[in-house]
Formats: sequence, structure tokens, C-alpha cells
Amino acid sequence: MPSLIPSLNSCVARMTSGEKRLAVRLEQKLDDDYLIWYDVPIGKKQLHPDFIILHRLRGLLVLEVKDWKIDTIKNVTRAKWTIADRNTNELKQVDNPLEQARKYALHAVKLLERDAELVHPLKNAYAGKCIVPYGYGVVFTNISRAVFDKQGLGEVIESNLVICKDEMLESVDEVEFQQRLWNMFPYHFDRTLSPHQVNRIRWHIFPDIAIQPSLLPEPEEDEEVLPVTIAPDLIKIMDLQQEQLARSLGTGHRVIHGVAGSGKTLILLHRSQYLAETSNKHILVLCYNISLATKLRQILRAKGINQNIVTVQHFHRWCAEMLRLYQVPLPETKHQGNEFVKQLVNQVVLGVEQKKIPKGKYGAVLLDEGHDFQPTWFNLIVQMVDPETNSLLVLYDDAQSIYEKRERGKFSFASVGIQARGRTTILKLNYRNTEEILSFAYEFAKNIMQPTEDSEEDAPVLIKPESVGRHGAKPTFTRLSSFSAETRHICDRIKDYRNRGIAWNDIGIIYRTDFMGRSLSRALKNADIPVEWFNADSHSKNYHPEAQSVKLLTMHSSKGLEFPVVFIAGIGFMPMQSQAIADETRLLYVAMTRATEYLELTCDRDSVFVNKLEKVLQG
Repeated sequence: MPSLIPSLNSCVARMTSGEKRLAVRLEQKLDDDYLIWYDVPIGKKQLHPDFIILHRLRGLLVLEVKDWKIDTIKNVTRAKWTIADRNTNELKQVDNPLEQARKYALHAVKLLERDAELVHPLKNAYAGKCIVPYGYGVVFTNISRAVFDKQGLGEVIESNLVICKDEMLESVDEVEFQQRLWNMFPYHFDRTLSPHQVNRIRWHIFPDIAIQPSLLPEPEEDEEVLPVTIAPDLIKIMDLQQEQLARSLGTGHRVIHGVAGSGKTLILLHRSQYLAETSNKHILVLCYNISLATKLRQILRAKGINQNIVTVQHFHRWCAEMLRLYQVPLPETKHQGNEFVKQLVNQVVLGVEQKKIPKGKYGAVLLDEGHDFQPTWFNLIVQMVDPETNSLLVLYDDAQSIYEKRERGKFSFASVGIQARGRTTILKLNYRNTEEILSFAYEFAKNIMQPTEDSEEDAPVLIKPESVGRHGAKPTFTRLSSFSAETRHICDRIKDYRNRGIAWNDIGIIYRTDFMGRSLSRALKNADIPVEWFNADSHSKNYHPEAQSVKLLTMHSSKGLEFPVVFIAGIGFMPMQSQAIADETRLLYVAMTRATEYLELTCDRDSVFVNKLEKVLQG
């Protein structure tokens, strides 16, 4: 069965009866090699063809679906058709549906012809033209072929570019049905698109799934397109499972359990963009970490999302903002540290109970890092969702739960007001890390990360990550004579990476305790390496991911971020004696899985973790 994006169940309510019949037939009669999109906008102009079909050998096909009956069609030309409204009988003039499909197809092709890898080379007879065969056609779901011919519709719309009602019945032969689709192509090429080229096609046609947005201008209808070379590392997009999930979310409560690096945050960002374009109510995005909130805001800005509509906050900043906005007193000054933070939340809860802070403020709430939220926080957040939309998305990975896990204990989503049953998805594939980094991190932490995938759907689960098979360098673990020697070693290695072309802000240094941060910051400055120390003091937590500087963060602050190169210093000081080994193991696992390409760890002494990591490296 081919992949229909969005899933049929998620979009059937907005389909016409004819569109539904065609979608079902496409799923029944096409095989797994086909990709099908229903009503997904193409390009920045947001054009909306009914169906797009992509096949690696056949090419790209655009279909327009019309449920018109023959008695509603009053006049036809090659440009315009006059149609009687089914309810009022009022006449309206519309584009010839074939012309409509043609315009959509040609625009999609123009988007592809901007890319030098998707056009024929200069010495080819088709130089500069798209390498992807394309076609377009119309599906008349209430007109038979006999009626189509009898009424002379073939005079204004080519017969081979039409599928009629009796040609899409459930009983139709699969080969015959597919042949009708491919008869809509004016030409064919004897080549098969590579998976990488398919991703390039998706990147150009559907910019909303791009991780790195295209800066290429969108061509006008009559504009000549000059192809440019686009570096492969810029073609970063959601994979098909992520795209289908993101486009299929719909309304109501949704919970996504996903391993580190599975694309949970990508799905949240896509959902934010969709809601910003379709909702007339404010959208709230919440997470736990200050650094992640900053990163999310930066990505939303890059995507051009209106941040007056989509607000991104870390949870406690949002709590303080609610108290300020609705003039509810802050906690008493006698409360300090964690106790102040707890009282901050309690004041918001009390403000809601006393109706000083309104419920249902947001058209949707999207929650990242749900694994670090307390049950009482969930209870509060659920009340902030407008009951008319009831739109709540929670992203969760119990393996990354590193804050007050023992205090939180076990709970069900239903107990905190989240309607998760039947609305839960699990993402097991890790795309962020190479197989070498992921297996190293998992082998280290697996004893305290036993999967709980058989637990009830309504409860948080722990999932074993699976690699997509991307390979790279093995992690390194270096013993040195002192922590100062560790800092000097890291500075030397950073310079090596810089000489290899790695950008400063693609390098993250992660540490456990304050003295390490001070020592590392000092060493980096002495080595003339630009550094942004996120945790320097309580006033320094302004994270600038785009700034050209090495990022220096605690293990806690690194959660939700990623860097091509990651150094983790001071492993010999872990686990800290004041902390549970299980909690420290999770913390180091989170830190290690921040690395996408290279992971280097250092120590200056023996410890339980040092011995364990060395055994993992030895196999």
C-alpha cells in the first residue's frame, strides 16, 4: 500500500465524497513505490492541487478531482467552464479543471528547475529542463466515460487526461488503473530517481517540511528559471514518517513518544507553522529548558512564522508572565531556589482556580520535553487550551527525563486531563546520531533504560532507540593527567575541527558542575576561541545559537539541542555522590546524544562511569 499523506483517517472529514473514493482507490490499486499527497500546499505560494503522486520511475503527477454531475455543467471551453451550483442552481464560471491541474504541475516543475541536480546537463538535448517526468489530469467521480464522450467533453479536455467514474470502481484491474494514470504523461525518461533526488523534490515542492528553508525566490509563471547548485547538506527535511505524522495530527489531544533524535521537535515546529497559518487564535509552545526555548524561537523566525501568533516560552518564564499579566502576586521573597520555582507554579494554579487567570487562552498548546513536566503542570496546561479547538500536542521521551523523576513517580495521562488513548504515536528511529554514537550511548545507559513499550497506551513509555544506519567516526574517550589538561586538550581539538572547516557554533562543550564551566571558559578565552557560556551566571541565559562561537553548556541545559561536534569533559567526576546513579546515567546519555557527527569525552581519574565507558569502547 502506498503512503498517503496525510493519512486517510485524518483528512477524510474534509474530503468530498469523490476525493475519498479516489484516495481509497489509490491506496488499493497502487503499490508501495508510490507517494501520494492530498491537499498539501506546494511552494511558498501555497497552491493546493487535490492530489500529487510521485513515483521514482514514472515521475510526478497532479490530479484535480471534480464531483460535478453532467447536468451541472452548462458550458465548456478550453479555458473556462460554467457550472451550476448544486444547492442554489446559481451559475459560476471556473477554470477548465485540466488547465487548473496544468498550472499546478508547471509551477511544481519550475520549483524543481531551480536545482541544478534536478535538470538535464548542458550537453543534453533537454538541457536545463527538469529530469522528472510530469503529467496532469482530471478525475470526474460522477461522470461515466460514455457520458463524457456523448456530451463532447473530449473536445475541450483530452480523453487520455481524464479518469471517469466507471474507471475507478473497486473492481477495476490494478494494471489498467495504473496505466490510465501514466497515460497522462506526455513523455517518459528511462531513469529512476534516487532517494536523494526524491528528497530534493520534496524539499522544493513542500518548503514547510524543510529543516533548512530554501532561500531561492519562488519563480513567476512566465519567468525563466536558471538552475543553481545547492549543497547536499542544505537538503535537510523530515523523513516520510515524520511528514505523514506532522500532516495527520488533526485536532484534539495528541501524544508523541519518541527517542532522542527522532524528530519530535521537527514535528512540533511543523505543527506551529501550520497553526500559525490557519488559526486565528494565539498558539503557545512550551518547553522546560531556556536554551531550547531560544533555539525554537530562532527556528520559527527563520521560517518566517509570526511570533505575535506563536509564543515560545520555557515553562517557568510563562508562569511568571501569567502572574505579571494578570496581576497575581509573585511568591514571597522568603522562598529561594527550587522552592521559589514550586511556589511560582502554585501561584498560577491558584490564580486559575480563583478565576484571576483565564482558562482556554490559547487556540493550541504544543509541549516539548513533556518528560520533564510534573503532573500538576500538565493539569494546569490542559486548562489553557481553548475547549472549542481542544488542540494539545505533547512530546515525550522518558529516557531523557532528568528533572525530579523520583518526585514525579508514575502517572497516567488521563489522570492529568490529557486524552491520550487512541491518540498516541511512537517514534523509534533516531536520525540525529550516527550509529556509532547512538550505540555507544545506549550501551552505556541500557541497564537503567529497559523499554516499557508494552505498558498501557495512556502511560509514559520508555523506548529503545533504533538507528537509521547512518555511519561516522567512533566516539573517543581520552584520559588526561588533570582537569586543566582536559581543558587544554579540548581547546587543541576544537582548533583541529576549525581547521577542517567546522563552524564555531557547530561545536558544543558539555559539562556537569560549575567549576568545570569556569575552567573551560577560561581556557577557551586564553586560546582565543570565541565562546558563549550559557550558564556563566543567572543573568547569562541568553542563548544565541546563530552566533559564531563555541557553545559551553551544562548537561541539563544541553537537552533538546544538537551539535555536529560535542565534547563532554570531567567524566571522572560522575556519577556525583549526591545524586542517584540512574539519574546521572540518564543525564550523561542525554549529553552524549547531542552529538550528530563527532563525540569526544575526557576524564582525569577513575570513576564508575569511566570504567563503564571504557568497557563499552572495548566492545
